[in-house]
Amino acid sequence: MTRVQVKGVAKRFGGTAAIDGVSLDVRPGELFTLVGPSGCGKTTLLRIVAGLLEQDAGSVFFNEDRMDHTPPYLRNIGVVFQSYAIFPHLTVAENIAYGLKARRVPPDRIATKVAEVGRLVQLETLLDRMPSQLSGGQQQRAVLARALVIEPRLLLMDEPLSNLDAKLRVQIRSLIRAVQRALQITTIYVTHDQEEALAISDTIAVMDRGRVLQVGKPWELYLAPSSRFVADFIGTMNVFHGRLEGPAAPAGLRPLVTAFGERWQVRAAGATGAQVTVGVRPEALALERGASADETWNSLTGTVVEAAYLGAVVRYQVRVADASSVVAEIHNPDFAAIRAVGDRVTLWFGASRAVLLSDQVGEA
Repeated sequence: MTRVQVKGVAKRFGGTAAIDGVSLDVRPGELFTLVGPSGCGKTTLLRIVAGLLEQDAGSVFFNEDRMDHTPPYLRNIGVVFQSYAIFPHLTVAENIAYGLKARRVPPDRIATKVAEVGRLVQLETLLDRMPSQLSGGQQQRAVLARALVIEPRLLLMDEPLSNLDAKLRVQIRSLIRAVQRALQITTIYVTHDQEEALAISDTIAVMDRGRVLQVGKPWELYLAPSSRFVADFIGTMNVFHGRLEGPAAPAGLRPLVTAFGERWQVRAAGATGAQVTVGVRPEALALERGASADETWNSLTGTVVEAAYLGAVVRYQVRVADASSVVAEIHNPDFAAIRAVGDRVTLWFGASRAVLLSDQVGEA
């Protein structure tokens, strides 16, 4: 298995820093996802790792091998791009075998390898078909098979599901994850879809404007985002502003004076009077006061302006005192007690569910 290290890599296009001193460590056999908005630099970084772009500074290592001046065809990588780039005049089997033929692998070995990888991506009954006879999901599986059949040391995937509909995206991402785990192949995956990143990743790096803002496990980024940007990009976050008051209470609890004039308790650290930004996830809000003795509960009251029933979840949008909107998601709701638009409600959250956020871009 291959470990990938990116050390201080920078790339400029004219006066714009596409990559601004990025360092990453991708462990052997993991699926590592680069996520961020369009133009944040994630595809540029992927192309540098692939050898398709040359960085202006820094280095890329595969294990102990420095790859800076190694051409793409000598890096032994499999690449899956956003566009299928499938050859329309070749059968599925011939498309999959293309890289093996280029490497002058004997025909009998090619047939064996194509059959093996065809089974792996669930195309074994479609190998004789032409690409025009395949669905979008089947074509993407063929492209994945073509990348895997050469037994690469590293798999790079750039927005591979963006051309598929929502249901197919879920199916193919599950297949990609299953294949990646089965082969234990180190994979760097690029997407702007935060749900996709959370669903398939071992590790996620959130990027913006050429910089890495935070790296961590999916649940670490979701539960403990380091900045407001990460909090907003990975899921939905209610954001409140206030200041810390008084001496620190036990277990890091301090009262927080909010813009609504409410005194809350949150787990915080800092000097008295410090201005802070607090984030609370929608599912952390409840319509009933909590009973746990180890939680200090905080409340805010407002009017329901939207109520969306989504099956196992009811999503409320509540307008609070200063006309701000707060989103609350109530899971496994009591259907007899679902609130309606116009109802006055009080929302509660535990001190441990509040996250202190930095507003500084690039702070990890």
